[in-house]
Amino acid sequence: MAKAAPTRTPVPTSGIDRFFKITERGSSVEREIRGGVVTFFTMAYIVVLNPLILGFVKDANGQFLGGGAAPNLAAIAAGTALVAGLMTIFMGVFANFPLALATGLGLNAFVAFSIATKMTWADAMGLVVLEGIIILVLVLTGFRTAVFHAVPAQLKIAISVGIGLFIAMIGLVDAGFIRRTGVGPVPVELGVGGTLSGWPVLVFAIGLLLVIGLWVAKVRGAILLSIIITTVLAIIVEAIAKVGPTVIGQNPDGSNKTNPLGWNLNVPALPDKVIATPDLSTVGQFNLFGSFGKAGFVAAALLVFTLMLADFFDTMGTMTAIGAEAGLNDTEGTPPNTQKILIVDSVAAAAGGAAGVSSNTSYIESASGVGEGARTGLASVVTGALFLLSMVFAPLVEIIPNEAAVPALVLVGFLMMQQVKGIDWDNLEIAIPAFLTIILMQFTYSITVGIGAGFIAFVFIKLVRGKSSAIHPLMWLVSGLFVLYFAIDPLRRILGAG
Repeated sequence: MAKAAPTRTPVPTSGIDRFFKITERGSSVEREIRGGVVTFFTMAYIVVLNPLILGFVKDANGQFLGGGAAPNLAAIAAGTALVAGLMTIFMGVFANFPLALATGLGLNAFVAFSIATKMTWADAMGLVVLEGIIILVLVLTGFRTAVFHAVPAQLKIAISVGIGLFIAMIGLVDAGFIRRTGVGPVPVELGVGGTLSGWPVLVFAIGLLLVIGLWVAKVRGAILLSIIITTVLAIIVEAIAKVGPTVIGQNPDGSNKTNPLGWNLNVPALPDKVIATPDLSTVGQFNLFGSFGKAGFVAAALLVFTLMLADFFDTMGTMTAIGAEAGLNDTEGTPPNTQKILIVDSVAAAAGGAAGVSSNTSYIESASGVGEGARTGLASVVTGALFLLSMVFAPLVEIIPNEAAVPALVLVGFLMMQQVKGIDWDNLEIAIPAFLTIILMQFTYSITVGIGAGFIAFVFIKLVRGKSSAIHPLMWLVSGLFVLYFAIDPLRRILGAG
């Protein structure tokens, strides 16, 4: 009998290949660059959106972020791009993982509306820095990684599936395909009034069909091509139809005057200029312990805890989902270099506060780059470099509308949904927690809430079935913390902290 040919180990073709293990992970430099570019395009909106969330809120002293008497959106945008760029490059070089970071949505709104209004902006950002430092300590002591390993593998799959559906919903909402009703028993609806109306939604629909068509036809660079082509289409549509933005001004009562059929964020148009000098005046605007004097120790401690718990588990879910989509996770659902990934994420949280642009965290939109072929940290280096370039090339970033970028998120949501077959739906001890994890991410628009509900349900069902000894001690601890997280508002009231 002939002997089987020995399996040959792929040989790196260059120093970059060897450092990032590109060939070893079945990728190529071209795919990594393409994936990094796609991830940037699907995340670039944060450079525009973060200033809109942070920039118009006054702190307890009536000051805007940066200490001025008027909003300074340019400075917030530059700071957002700076930290996102540096931390994403750090992720690529240190952890060698295709994961990008930027200011966390939801976290920034919490900082703006629930923290900064009770103290100064510097105090609020000091709390963010403290939160990042605490999480970093938990990582370095091995606690955060130990919690991750304590989570059952099938519950990790549920987290990935839930996040896949979540980012698909983000894409549909950001494109205006799904909208909040604001009235009645139905929270969301199709388009406006149950119908699809407006040029931007049509552009999104064409972009979605385009990316699906290119993907199923196995065209190389399908996602990136679809973003570029759809952006060109959007520019042409805007030049002819003069659609304009969704928000067109303010009413006398201070509320936004809206154009429901407008572009959701960026209005696509050829820029008047290509280069703009970045304003970094928010960098360093933080006061580490000022919040404890302004809001009181208990209130400040609860705010730090809320920030920490959201950051702690969002990244765990995100890196699991990205690793699964890239085929990098081991049999227990654990990505490579988990400890290093968590270290970078923790440093990024503190760095965001130190730069005055709120906590930075890992972005699930990185899955779009993975869908394009990214498997290593080189993709993150490319994404980070583009974020740094966007500080001066902001006019170019701003021509890509959400409607052209988010079709990629819908496609990637489908790709991540395919993992659902790895869950044993006949085993109620895992099926019910998995179900709650998946659906509550969508219904609450929060990754953390979905994970928390799944953890609590898992422990509860094991307890009811008399299998408490099978519950990992850390699952007991974390589930208890999630109970505290869900009860945080009543607890504040009981303690007189807000």
